[in-house]
Amino acid sequence: MNYRNQMSCALVAALLAFVIGVALGSPVAAQNQGLMDGVAELMQETVQNKQALAQFTWVEQVTISLKGEERKQEHFQVRLGQDGKPQKTSLDPPPPPPQEERRLKRHIVEKKKEEYKEYADQIKALIQQYVPPEQNLLEQAHHEGNIMIGPDPNAPGEYRLVISNYLKQGDNVTLVIDKAQKKLRNMSIATYLDDPSDAVKVDVTFSSIPGGPNHVSGETINGVSKQLTIAIQNGNYQHL
Repeated sequence: MNYRNQMSCALVAALLAFVIGVALGSPVAAQNQGLMDGVAELMQETVQNKQALAQFTWVEQVTISLKGEERKQEHFQVRLGQDGKPQKTSLDPPPPPPQEERRLKRHIVEKKKEEYKEYADQIKALIQQYVPPEQNLLEQAHHEGNIMIGPDPNAPGEYRLVISNYLKQGDNVTLVIDKAQKKLRNMSIATYLDDPSDAVKVDVTFSSIPGGPNHVSGETINGVSKQLTIAIQNGNYQHL
């Protein structure tokens, strides 16, 4: 799910406009103009950040757990291709061929894995509707009074922005933004699939490469109903 590395600054571009130009007490007309000006300016920074990130390669570790038990861990070497999409190369050795007596058990395991892969794909498709945020949905949330913003009491210089009913009734998106650096520090999403009882929770942490671009450093995705957890860590960034 490395697509978020590409989109992290798009989040900043769309949401810092509220922090800087919308939610700090200016009149309504100035708010709307501040939104447009902020998005235009910061989208340019988005392009520059993505171009800078394309000059790096990094290692992604993906750990999948079911009901608290680790089931699978994978490692990939990642870089952005010419089309801007992540290209991943496995760093893990290929699994050994199954022994004869284990084939039936393996078939059962593979069937279960396929079921949870479908579930994980549904979660991924859902999260892609939240990242990056749509400007019209942000404006709608603003007009309906579903955006709350203020300084983070635990982190001076950072602002916490909370969007309610963004995509679905009862969902919640929270962002922590460094106002001075114009960088996203953390993003959390509380949503659901078809029914509120099928909850999905996401927590994303952003960091900066020293002297380089912003990127997703860690991400945890929880499919609550099936107790499926996907933990992603990105590190070892190297300039190409």
